[in-house]
Amino acid sequence: MASARLFERTTINNMTLENRFVRSATWEGLATDDGAVTDRLIDLSVQLAEGGVGLIITGHGYVLPDGQASLRQLAIYDDRFITGLAALVDAVHAAGGKIVMQISHAGCRADLGLTGLEAMGTSPMGGQAGTPCRAMTSEDIAYVTQAFARAASRAAHAGFDGVQVHVAHAYLLSQFLSPYHNKRKDAYGGSIENRARMTLEVVRAVREAMGGHHALLVKMNSEDFVDGGFSVQEMLETALLLEGAGVDAIELSGGSPFSPTYFSVRPGPIRNQASEAYYQWTARMYKEKVRVPLMLVGGVRSYGLAERLVKEGATDYISLSRPLIREPGLINRWRSGDRRKAACVSDNGCFVPARAGLGLSCVVEQRAKEKGRRLHVTN
Repeated sequence: MASARLFERTTINNMTLENRFVRSATWEGLATDDGAVTDRLIDLSVQLAEGGVGLIITGHGYVLPDGQASLRQLAIYDDRFITGLAALVDAVHAAGGKIVMQISHAGCRADLGLTGLEAMGTSPMGGQAGTPCRAMTSEDIAYVTQAFARAASRAAHAGFDGVQVHVAHAYLLSQFLSPYHNKRKDAYGGSIENRARMTLEVVRAVREAMGGHHALLVKMNSEDFVDGGFSVQEMLETALLLEGAGVDAIELSGGSPFSPTYFSVRPGPIRNQASEAYYQWTARMYKEKVRVPLMLVGGVRSYGLAERLVKEGATDYISLSRPLIREPGLINRWRSGDRRKAACVSDNGCFVPARAGLGLSCVVEQRAKEKGRRLHVTN
């Protein structure tokens, strides 16, 4: 049966997954103010594992204090976070799941109101809120590269099945890749080989730090959707460089807060399959040239489309974010034979409570439950 393709067991490095569905990294806003794991974050992750997701990728964990982007974001810049992270891993494994830690540095997208530190990135530019962001020196680049490596080592000690290096959405490594941001004249600017240099150095340092038996993933833009930004052709060239560096899987996303058209989380209803899977045609180009297994995120809402994308070889894994905020048990629902479209309405309302410091949640689902409770009381 074609549908069995989505629910077949696969292996990435030494990590065996029960199906081809991935929970794409999603900022949950459920860490403590200083980035430590909380019971609420553990509970959410267990719900995802029990809900049938083959692989959970955590929200981005910042590798240095000056790399924080968001309120109550997960942190992995110090050994003191390992105990909480290990508790998270143990809970997911006990629920039958697999979990990978996404590691990141925000670069010029760092929130200075949270960090209280100077922002730095590939080139001088306005930061997340128009604040100054200085260009990194070669010493800065080496220091941040080692911070990624130390974070990967902590993730390995905490028991994670692997790490994903965040190279998308105009965070630091994405800034280096993109000619829109990268105006450097040294070995890290100019050609795509130079702009990809820091990413490749980070990937190699991460691999060395955590060993060859852990899965090493990269999340990368398919394109920036901004004039003069990272292009599809440059994505393909970078993917081939990452293949040569020995990464185990690449997740394709897209967009940037600097884009006039597309951010990574597009708001608005997805009415039919034709408007789903934003990057599927880019994914097909990737699969023609790159051997590294592909995870595709962005707008997938229908089981039938997910099935077709995998069957046709457009991607190896289906990554989901917002649908799993509303329905942590979506994958088990689909597995049971209920193949109705994901209930997510893609309004981005889920981020409102997170930005208020209350943590990520689906406000549509909450309203529906409250209405149901009122009707029950009335009746």
